[in-house]
Amino acid sequence: MSRKNHQDEKQFVESLVPEYITSDHSSQTRLMRDLMIRTFKPYIRGGVGLELGSEIGYMSERLAALVEHLDIVDGSEAFLDQVRKRNIPNASYTCSLFEDFHPSQNYDAVFASHILEHLKDVQVVLGMVKNALKPEGTLFATVPNARAVSRQLARHMGLLDSLYSLTPNDLKGGHRRVYDRGSLDRDIETAGLEIIAEGGILFKPFADFQMDQLIDSGILGPQQCEGLFKLGREYPDLCADLYVIARPKP
Repeated sequence: MSRKNHQDEKQFVESLVPEYITSDHSSQTRLMRDLMIRTFKPYIRGGVGLELGSEIGYMSERLAALVEHLDIVDGSEAFLDQVRKRNIPNASYTCSLFEDFHPSQNYDAVFASHILEHLKDVQVVLGMVKNALKPEGTLFATVPNARAVSRQLARHMGLLDSLYSLTPNDLKGGHRRVYDRGSLDRDIETAGLEIIAEGGILFKPFADFQMDQLIDSGILGPQQCEGLFKLGREYPDLCADLYVIARPKP
């Protein structure tokens, strides 16, 4: 990456810090992260893990409990400072853009939750991930879903020109693209990774702020949230997030 591009990307990452520190207080965000862990856990076999992107460490803390050691890489020192406050005993930290990161070891697991939609060049980072994985290592990735019911509803309300349009919320969060299952699969497979499991996380009928209000008011309680999680298994293309679990092709 050229010096100018490096500086531009660093500024881009730092500009997202206020937004994501605030969003971490969202009830829906915490629910989604807990459901990601629940979805990934059966496929995590311990060993050494690499987390790409930490925000303030909600996921980091939970992932570290499932591996022997977790290397955490983020482009913002401000985010890493937030994670360090959690005193995760088996974690280490590197401040680097993913495009510039050169792992000193190979990993049993790489976690990339809500990362791919932010990247300028997805294949550069996925190429790094493939090289960083052990031959039997596993990538765990999630992305927001273009075809979520909430986006389809917004389209029919005239709030979106296309399911693949970037909303004001997408732009505020630094998104550069919107994935559906086909485009996510293509990016993963183009990088030389083989998908071993995929699906959706949380059937999501309403916008983020509405989901927060429904959860915070108790209208959506644990039973309803569990039901939406199970519905997501039946209707993955209508979920809030898509996930893939992949390994390097032999």
